[in-house]
Amino acid sequence: MPPPRTRGTALRQRLADLRGPDVPAKALDARALAALAANPGCRRRALLDGAGVDKAALAGALGSPSAFGQSQFALTRGNAFEAKVKADGGAELLRLVHEKLDPRAPAPTGASVPDLSAAGPEGRTARTALALREAAEAAGTWTLLDHPMLALDVAGSPAFLEPDAVVVHPDGGWTVVEIKSFPMLDGSADPAKVGAAARQAAVYVLALEEVAARLDPAPQVRHRVLLVCPKDFSNLPTASAVDVRKQRAVTGRQLARLTRIQDIADALPEGTCFSPELPAEQLTAAVASVPATYAPECLAACELAFHCRDRSRAAGAVTTLGRPVRAELGGLTTVEEVLAAARGETGDPDDPAVAALRRAARLRGEVLGAMCR
Repeated sequence: MPPPRTRGTALRQRLADLRGPDVPAKALDARALAALAANPGCRRRALLDGAGVDKAALAGALGSPSAFGQSQFALTRGNAFEAKVKADGGAELLRLVHEKLDPRAPAPTGASVPDLSAAGPEGRTARTALALREAAEAAGTWTLLDHPMLALDVAGSPAFLEPDAVVVHPDGGWTVVEIKSFPMLDGSADPAKVGAAARQAAVYVLALEEVAARLDPAPQVRHRVLLVCPKDFSNLPTASAVDVRKQRAVTGRQLARLTRIQDIADALPEGTCFSPELPAEQLTAAVASVPATYAPECLAACELAFHCRDRSRAAGAVTTLGRPVRAELGGLTTVEEVLAAARGETGDPDDPAVAALRRAARLRGEVLGAMCR
C-alpha cells in the first residue's frame, strides 16, 4: 500500500497536472519573481509561475505570441562578459567587491571558491547552504560562491534562484553580486536597467536572509549589492555599489501578499490544464478560469501580457488605462460604467469619483457648446 500523500507532495502533483503530461517545469527565476511582486494581485501569473508553466509557449498557443525576453545575441554577450569577470578564480570580481564595498578588509588574495555541484536544485540548494555556513565560520578569509542555488518560498511553493555570485567577506558578511552586460558610461548606467537589476538582486537578498536565519549566530546579509558592468564601450569590468533596502522591503511585502498557490489551484475546475499541446479553445478556457489583474506595465514583464490586454479591452476594464486611473475611479471597474456615471444614468452622486466624472462631463459639454456657437 503506497504511503499517504503529504500536502506538499499533493501540491507538487497538482501543479504537474496543470502543466500537462510530461511537460517539464520552467524554473522561476529572480527576474520573474521581481515582476510577480510588482503585480501581487494577479492570480493568473502567481499560479502559472508557481506551477512552472512556460508562459511564452502558452502565449504562442493562444495566438498572442510575446516579444518579451532577451535576444540570443544579448545572452551570448552577457555570458562572455561574466566569464571574463570571473576568470582566474574571480580575482577581478573580488577586487571590485573589496574596492567598492569593503576597502578596510584584507586584500582578497587566495580566496576560496567551493565546488557547489550537486544533483538537482534541492541538492544544489543544500550544498550552497553548507558552503555559506563553512565560509561564515572561516573568519578572516574571502570566499566566492559562483552561481549558488538559493530557495525562496513563494505563495507556498519553493522557487529556486541562481544569483551570478555571492561573496563572503572576512568578517562573515554576505554580498550579492549582479553581473550585467549593459554599459556604465562615465560611472553611471541606464536608470531603468539599474532599477531592474536592483529589484532582481533584492530577491536574492531575501533568499539569503532565509539561509542566514537558520545559522547561529546569523551572518549579516549586506543590503548593498555589487553591480558589475562593462566600462564605457569596452569589455573591461567596472562596478557600482547599489543599496537595495527599498527594493527588498517592497518585494518582501508584495510576495507576502500573494495568495497561496494551493488556494488558487483548489478553485479551478476539475481537469484544468495549461499544456501548449491542447487546442486553443480549451487553453483559452483554462486561462480564463484564473483571474488576472492586467496593467500596461505587464507588457514589459509578462509573456501573457498581449493575451490579457486583449481580454481586458474586450471586457472594457478600466485597468487597461493604467493603475493610477483605476485607483481614481473607485468602484467603477468598466469603461461602460464610467461613461454611464458621467452621463448621470448610474452611480451615487455623493461618490467622489462619480461627482468628478459628472463635473468633467459638464465642463466638456460647456466647452464644446461654446466652440459650436
